[in-house]
Amino acid sequence: MPLSPEPFSPDSPHADPQHTDPAPPDSVPLESRVADEPIHRIGRWPDPWLPPDWAHSHSDGTFGNRFDDPQAYYRVIYSSSQRLGCFLETLARFRPDLTLLAEFAEIEGEDDFTPLATVPASWLVARLIGTAQADGQYAEVYAPDWIALLRRELASTAVALGLSDIDASTLQAGKPRQITQEASLVVFRHGFDGICYRSRYGHSIGNWAIFEPFPLRNTSAAAIVAGDPDLQSALRLHGLTMTEATFPSRSNWSLI
Repeated sequence: MPLSPEPFSPDSPHADPQHTDPAPPDSVPLESRVADEPIHRIGRWPDPWLPPDWAHSHSDGTFGNRFDDPQAYYRVIYSSSQRLGCFLETLARFRPDLTLLAEFAEIEGEDDFTPLATVPASWLVARLIGTAQADGQYAEVYAPDWIALLRRELASTAVALGLSDIDASTLQAGKPRQITQEASLVVFRHGFDGICYRSRYGHSIGNWAIFEPFPLRNTSAAAIVAGDPDLQSALRLHGLTMTEATFPSRSNWSLI
């Protein structure tokens, strides 16, 4: 059955009574945080804060991301407390293959060349970086109380996937996706607005998975320029280079 254009609507055929009547977060002793500072997100033109279109979801109803809803009822947008975190997360797929790096490390001689993967300039031009303030309460899923709860509630899923246990490392790894997606559903049913979690590319980076209907305010967006210091830092950390643009930049275009 095809997904509704707006499954989050109460009239959606995907609506689930367990989704629509969550417990308020203050009714359970589970650790949470608020986003005291602005958050950032990289997204496609013309608005980086738009959620993904349901038409682009996978056969399982998710978009293949860590905390997507496995029942295809609510969407999730991903953001970071730091601009650098946005670049690290979105550029990670371009990183050099570990096998290639290992092969070059075994070559004898002066270490005067490191193979670099390439990010196409089209990636830069097609995206914006946004800033917003997020309201609400966000579950600290790596906290002991959440790990204990998720271990109980997701035990059957873990056994079916061949996992011997559920702990912080399981949630941090992000794979298999079914575990973290089911964890997202547990958080949603407890009435939280999303999940705060540490980046796999450095625990000093705090990320935010924000559930629909997205309690955001003061959203804005700006073009990403090639010389952006955080972009350059992420390229360096990931061992990447960016091709030169051969078409006009949008840096002076009107933005939201």
